[in-house]
Amino acid sequence: MNAATSLTVILAIILVVFPGTGCAADTLGIPPATVADYIYAIIDNHRAFYTAHVVERLEEQGGVKADGAWRTQKNTLPLPVQFVTETSGRFSSKFAGLRYRLVSLWPINPRNRPHDQPDRSSLEALAARPERPVTRTVTIGNQTYFHAVYADRAVSQACVACHNTHPNSPKKDFQVGDIMGGLVIEFPLGDP
Repeated sequence: MNAATSLTVILAIILVVFPGTGCAADTLGIPPATVADYIYAIIDNHRAFYTAHVVERLEEQGGVKADGAWRTQKNTLPLPVQFVTETSGRFSSKFAGLRYRLVSLWPINPRNRPHDQPDRSSLEALAARPERPVTRTVTIGNQTYFHAVYADRAVSQACVACHNTHPNSPKKDFQVGDIMGGLVIEFPLGDP
């Protein structure tokens, strides 16, 4: 089973706590913040594993590298950020409502900027208190979503090297353990 499929299966198991409509508000006894914590733990650990045991290991052996052009270049793997983006897209296409994405105040890709001022403020708050996610509810259309932003740390030297040397990176002094941005998780609360 490949990593993307594994992540999809595990996240689908989490959705068992979303009976029927797939909404956290339908579940008795599990607060939305707890559901978000479970989802975050899965995504964060899958990406850390992919980074350390796939990307770094294969790059050390030579001949394979992680690169943004992984779809068109041979011997190229998706970057860890692309791993998150791709698995989110695959998951969202199967289970409507749950979305997750990486954002940063210093994105290499402009699409990874905060989408609004509250996300920007959340990233700034995480810089001061990275151990605590920033949560809120948002309304999109006629649906209310639980929205959580978790600190995204540089988990390995591969993260740091890529960001510090990339020509489009606005910040070039990251160190392992630094907060590079945030992981945004959203899911519906109740029926629309």
